[in-house]
Amino acid sequence: MSPVFRDFFYYCIIFVMIDKKYTVELLAPAKNKECAIAAINAGADAVYIGAQSFGARKKAGNSLEDIAQVVDYAHKFLVKIYVTVNTILYDNELADVEKLIWDLYEIGVDAIIFQDFSFFKMHLPPVVLHASTQCNNDSLEKIKFLKSVNVDRVVLPREFSISEIKNVADNIDIETEVFVHGALCVSYSGQCYFSNFIGNRSANRGDCAQPCRKKYTVIDENNNIVIPCGYLLSMKDNNLSAHINELIEAKVTSLKIEGRLKDKEYVTNAVLYYRRLIDAICANSRPSFGDILTDFVPDVNKTFNRGYTDFFIDGKRKIFINKNSPKFIGEKIGKVISVRGNSIQIDTTKHLSIADKVTFFDKNNELSGTTVTKLANKYIEVLNATGIAAGTVLYRNYDSNFYSSLNSAEIIRKIPLKIKVDNEKIILKTFADNEITYKFNENFEKANNIEKARENVVRQLTKLGETEFYAADISVDSEFNLFIPVSKINEIRRQAVLLLQKKSKENYKFQRRDTSVKYSDYPINELDYSFNISNTESKAFYEGCGCKVKEFAPEISKQKNIILMKTKHCLRDFAGICLKKSKDNRKLFLVDESGRKFPLEFDCKNCIMQVLGSTRSI
Repeated sequence: MSPVFRDFFYYCIIFVMIDKKYTVELLAPAKNKECAIAAINAGADAVYIGAQSFGARKKAGNSLEDIAQVVDYAHKFLVKIYVTVNTILYDNELADVEKLIWDLYEIGVDAIIFQDFSFFKMHLPPVVLHASTQCNNDSLEKIKFLKSVNVDRVVLPREFSISEIKNVADNIDIETEVFVHGALCVSYSGQCYFSNFIGNRSANRGDCAQPCRKKYTVIDENNNIVIPCGYLLSMKDNNLSAHINELIEAKVTSLKIEGRLKDKEYVTNAVLYYRRLIDAICANSRPSFGDILTDFVPDVNKTFNRGYTDFFIDGKRKIFINKNSPKFIGEKIGKVISVRGNSIQIDTTKHLSIADKVTFFDKNNELSGTTVTKLANKYIEVLNATGIAAGTVLYRNYDSNFYSSLNSAEIIRKIPLKIKVDNEKIILKTFADNEITYKFNENFEKANNIEKARENVVRQLTKLGETEFYAADISVDSEFNLFIPVSKINEIRRQAVLLLQKKSKENYKFQRRDTSVKYSDYPINELDYSFNISNTESKAFYEGCGCKVKEFAPEISKQKNIILMKTKHCLRDFAGICLKKSKDNRKLFLVDESGRKFPLEFDCKNCIMQVLGSTRSI
């Protein structure tokens, strides 16, 4: 049995034992309209997408027109659309952001994901607000504050363990959102200034240059190498699929897949994978509607990943990084036996195909790759075998058969429709109170062949074609005896479906937020650069909540004497010299490939490493 099937059946066995009362949202990313539609079709209960600007992924902006089309499609299935406006803002941008949010409200988005606290001083519509993980929602006190100012949901730090997540749900009546899959930032979100420090590209402005994916060395104060050069800050990807039941039992509102820069294939594969896992627990309690019709079998090992970790979800320290490469290495194929030109013999049990992409580590220990062009007995031909020798380990990071299957798969979302017919009308019903009655507007003759007349009605009314519906049940009253021409049945069906679609849109229920400005005591009195205050309105709001603003965000102040990042990934522990286990208390420094040296400090009580922009004592 393949690992995918084995894992799936394992989860089914475990999860069917769990109480079905739980409802949890599967939240999918979308870089554009195509990805959003794919996510909805694959089973997402909600989608988050960037507007044309002010989102934390600068390269993933979308027009209002495209977002409006996504909203219209999503709401047919009761799928919600959240828009990211989660960068810090400058004074000259506040008016544009306020207008943008009104525009988004008017096209029907369900929530705005925000970072900047100037939102609480703006004149905003009653659209729901979700506090981005960029807000650094790392304590009960901060989350209680957000609740007090009418924030409906908090995106919890990726660093939270199950017990910390549960603690929020047990103590605060607020929706919680947890990342379960995708790329991990090495730093606490909103607390990384590394990219801005070295290249004036701010992560809090959606323009991170990803210095964490570069090579570093760790040395001590005497320039002795403690950890050799490697990708020492490059996190593996998040995968909490083995913890879905625990997260649902912890009353998490939303399980979130990261990936607003990922392609449609990645999104489809990940959403289908998690849809199946969640449905094994609470298939009858989805917050959205519609059956996912496909025979495609997802496998999250086949699309881009840097290897997987469950990070700190169990509260246990482990190896979080892949120091060998920040790229997608892929599944191990086997060792090379011999090479003749571009012809390679491999010791493997795997089946390779033409157009597969294979990877390997070259003589400089950098990941390289090539493409399979031909299969011949025990050999494969590749486009370029340079760097491959006997003993080289090959991996596959592009399985052409898998992608062919994925790209050709029919993945359709359809709403089951109940149809009732009698001599006067048809009734169409989907979910809840979504029901319409369409009365016949002319008198039809009695049928000579009643059985055939009934068969015609059933056959034509179930031809729902490109609509979002399929006929799950159709019943014809036992007294039905009319002859209705096929053309008339088709017209009745079209008109009835239009009425149902109109009723569905009218019945869509929006959450609404109390927009009155509320000032509540913020749990921290003095605020430094790490609170990312970058405009006068957010400053005024904090001051109204009893705070003294000591420093503006580094993007404004240009301050360099700061903590560049704080992270649960501890290089001292990685080197085997954790101060809780070792007396080796040498000072450590992170050194990049250009020779720049960054001091490391360690908050051992909270198990956090800090990368400093200077040698100041923290």
